[in-house]
Amino acid sequence: MLMKIDLESDVPIYQQLHNSIMEGIASKELAPGDSLPSVRAMASDLGVNMHTVNKAYQILKQEGFIQIHRQKGVVIQPDQMPPADEPYLESLTGKLRPLISEAICRGLDEKQFLKICEKLYNDIQKSYGVMSRVKNK
Repeated sequence: MLMKIDLESDVPIYQQLHNSIMEGIASKELAPGDSLPSVRAMASDLGVNMHTVNKAYQILKQEGFIQIHRQKGVVIQPDQMPPADEPYLESLTGKLRPLISEAICRGLDEKQFLKICEKLYNDIQKSYGVMSRVKNK
């Protein structure tokens, strides 16, 4: 999987790495049980500090999306992804509220905002179909 990192972005690198791995899982580009590079290898590949990669991996581990084993290394959660339970929904609401507020302040109406959300959601899911066709060839 190609990690999308922008060293000039205002978004911290660990957060970009976290987001890139999450999108890989969501799009099925990263499947349950797939291995990720070690902290050292990922840092070297991206040209970033090992602590940056370690921070992203630790957050993903706390959220339940990856497992870190001494022998197996870093793997995408092989069992079950974390559920969309009440604490997650509260967190999601807290993250969306300022985005929606800003969109309203900038003049986006509900339909425009929902259209953007729907497009992003579909783009991520469609990329799985594209990846499946590429892998099967």
